[in-house]
Amino acid sequence: MERLTGGGINDVYRVGQTVRRPVGPWSPRVHGLLRHLRERGFTGAPDFHGIDEEGREILTFFPGEVCNYPLSPAARSEEALVSAARLLRSYHDATASYDHRTGWMMPVREPAEVVCHGDFAPYNCVLDGTTAVALIDFDTAHPAPRLWDVAYAVYRWAPLTHPDNHDGFGTAARQAARAARFCNAYGLADRSGLVAAVAERLTALVELMHARADAGDRAFARHIADGHDRLYLRDAEYVRTTMPGMITG
Repeated sequence: MERLTGGGINDVYRVGQTVRRPVGPWSPRVHGLLRHLRERGFTGAPDFHGIDEEGREILTFFPGEVCNYPLSPAARSEEALVSAARLLRSYHDATASYDHRTGWMMPVREPAEVVCHGDFAPYNCVLDGTTAVALIDFDTAHPAPRLWDVAYAVYRWAPLTHPDNHDGFGTAARQAARAARFCNAYGLADRSGLVAAVAERLTALVELMHARADAGDRAFARHIADGHDRLYLRDAEYVRTTMPGMITG
């Protein structure tokens, strides 16, 4: 049994060619989603193989790089950026017919066009070299508009972060250009609401962190103690004031 490092919330282990993760009240809905994805021919998500003797879910292990911060050269590459956008689009298209409105960790957001991954970032994508081939950790999946997922993905992959955020890189102009490249690869033609969606998505993340910490979640409480909530709010303000009009086709 090998403990997989990099996760900030759950203890995750590899056993052979499987991954063992804790389950939550939302897990049955996620397991149904994973089965649906396989039925639709989407291969970039793990299969659900049942529950082990310790009550953990058993999922397919994908070989490759899962990158946390600071991002590796592979995760920063243009190839990773573009392939991640195409992976997200394929995932969204495969979820459009999975119409379940209850049982998720996070609330449904209307219009519920797809099942958003909810945390589409380099640390939840598997890279084969510089190509994003799979996404993992569906705990935060929930029905919502496509733009809700694209907004957070752009924030993480461009990345649209304040210059003082050491997890980021690039000038504002380069960040905007990478965001536009992501949107082009995804096929998002209308970007008029993107900047506002990024800021709203980060604000919602902070609200979730505090709600979970108040409910006794030690991982989220630790993130707040480390200042992650303040970092996200500063990034939200940076996006609001810096990015309008910059992310073009």
